[in-house]
Amino acid sequence: MAEIGIVETSLRDGNQSLWAALGIDTANTLSIAPAMDRVGFKAIDFTTSTHMGVAVRYKKQDPWERIRLMAAATPRTPLQFMSTGFRFISWETAGPDFMALAFRVLARNGIRRFCLADPMNDADSNIACAAMVKRGGGEYVIAALVFTLSPIHDDAHYIERARKLAGCADIDAIYIKDPGGLLTTHRARTLIPAVKAAIGSKPLELHSHCTIGLAELVYMDAADYGVGVLQCASGAAADGTSNPPAERVVSNLRALGHTVPIDSEALVEVAGYFTQLAAAEGLPVGVPQAFDAGYLRHQLPGGVVGTMRRHLKESRLSHLEHAVIEELARVREELGWPIVMTPFAQMVLTQAVMNVTGRERYGIIPDEVIRYAIGRFGKPNVAIDAAVMDRIESLPRTRELRVEPQTAPVEELRCRIGAQLSDEEFLLRATMPAGQVDAMLAAGPAARRYDPSTKPFMSLIRHLSTRQDLQEVSVKKAAFSLELKRHSRNSEQSQ
Repeated sequence: MAEIGIVETSLRDGNQSLWAALGIDTANTLSIAPAMDRVGFKAIDFTTSTHMGVAVRYKKQDPWERIRLMAAATPRTPLQFMSTGFRFISWETAGPDFMALAFRVLARNGIRRFCLADPMNDADSNIACAAMVKRGGGEYVIAALVFTLSPIHDDAHYIERARKLAGCADIDAIYIKDPGGLLTTHRARTLIPAVKAAIGSKPLELHSHCTIGLAELVYMDAADYGVGVLQCASGAAADGTSNPPAERVVSNLRALGHTVPIDSEALVEVAGYFTQLAAAEGLPVGVPQAFDAGYLRHQLPGGVVGTMRRHLKESRLSHLEHAVIEELARVREELGWPIVMTPFAQMVLTQAVMNVTGRERYGIIPDEVIRYAIGRFGKPNVAIDAAVMDRIESLPRTRELRVEPQTAPVEELRCRIGAQLSDEEFLLRATMPAGQVDAMLAAGPAARRYDPSTKPFMSLIRHLSTRQDLQEVSVKKAAFSLELKRHSRNSEQSQ
């Protein structure tokens, strides 16, 4: 029987899959940090450039500060950053010098482990990024084999790339990344042993999602096939479209005779915290999912499902969710079977939404889909549908994008944006609207403590403080007394 490590994913993938990346802020993170550090996780899946952008845009919080504070609070557990090819925060493809700077600054601020998941399964791209990470001070690099289902993604596809990645000295481990939760026990029986044989002595990890109820069973088999680390979420941040729940996975692995070297009491505390957080903030709770064969066609990752639902709700188009998902499957086939992960998941989804809501299919084609079609993200796996490609080629915008200038060198960007800026602020301003970065800086340091058990009480106090018809409020219970009195100029004083 094997010893199996656990990577905890609630703060990054669980948050993105179930809570549209909006459920976690700096205070939420730091409040559970000590317990997470006690568990004995192999790593904490902490952030991506997308999450860093969300911290600025929606939370008005400095993502660099969040990394530094969390790294200080979890000295025994490496923080993990996931990178999806040559991009950082912006959808634009970044130059090598820009990516090297981003990796260097991430490592300097406290990221010790880097997951490299090229959306084309381009081994050369992952190898180039791995070299940048190691030169920039990153301690551990794990390169992804992104799993998907299509006529071209057979075992041979993954074996070839696994062998090439394993030959790179800068890559410390390989992982099978299954963002759609598509890997079945039947396919795992051939794929995992073949990949393990191709990578030799390098460690193999597995990351999957519970979207159609397959991941937990695959995790149990994977431990027998040579996978040494499984990636799991905790409490309410697990299940659903998220990753398998750590408590259940650990319990089942141990029941099957495997060793999982973690502190179970601390793990229970971590799971309980995320469940309390969801209850306090009104966030969805992940629940076990039934098998849905229809999902095998569109393959939308858990994180993108959450984001899609938020965007449709904001646009008052929630009733079109089923139509969008059906259209997504058609768009993916027409675009040459791109792997449905960032950034291609968002591209395919955006095109599907436009096809459903527009007057005609492909009546509007976003710039990023055009860039994909003309090879700016690498050559598509197979030729794009001829009618769709003819439509793209006919657009004046396509001609403009073919001759658009490449990403400016870092030094040129510095001169344009502000040579005096810190690396951290420069990277934000180079990839985000200036007004959003200004608002983040104006907001000041983020709160550092959060207790979900106090949320109902604090909500009550805030509500009562807005009541103009109340002059005095008294709350009393065992060992606690609070009085609110309205004074002049509508100020409030608590005693």
